[in-house]
Amino acid sequence: MDAKHLKAWRKSLGMSQKEAAEALGLKRRIFQYYEKGERDGEAVKAPRAVRLACWALTQGVVDYVGPDLPEDKKKAAKAEKPEKAAKPKPVKPREQAAPVVAALVSPVEDVSGTAPVPAPIEAAPRPARPRRPRTPKAAAQPAPAQAKPAAK
Repeated sequence: MDAKHLKAWRKSLGMSQKEAAEALGLKRRIFQYYEKGERDGEAVKAPRAVRLACWALTQGVVDYVGPDLPEDKKKAAKAEKPEKAAKPKPVKPREQAAPVVAALVSPVEDVSGTAPVPAPIEAAPRPARPRRPRTPKAAAQPAPAQAKPAAK
């Protein structure tokens, strides 16, 4: 895909340069270099990843989350079956666990338009730093006055 084809692709989708750059995950200026075909007088070609992303966007793919994993299929099958409601077990105050750090999940939109929203990560409080004791500064003493010569 050369510069002319990239521009034709963008216009066929009715996108501005800014919208196309955002859809491809690029900065607007980089997209402009690819669309122009040069940067500072040197030829520039869009990388393969950008060309493949253009094709994917043409096919209607917004994001790719990967293939279905076997455990995902099991979870989906399990979710379809109604489960008996289990009684929650009371937790004693001493047995409460520390807050769990949420798994890092990329907050991107998937093809269905729903994406998992990551829970906020709770930071552990920082311990207080011990302070050094201050040493008293020497009191500022005025400079001794110069003796004036006696007038005759």
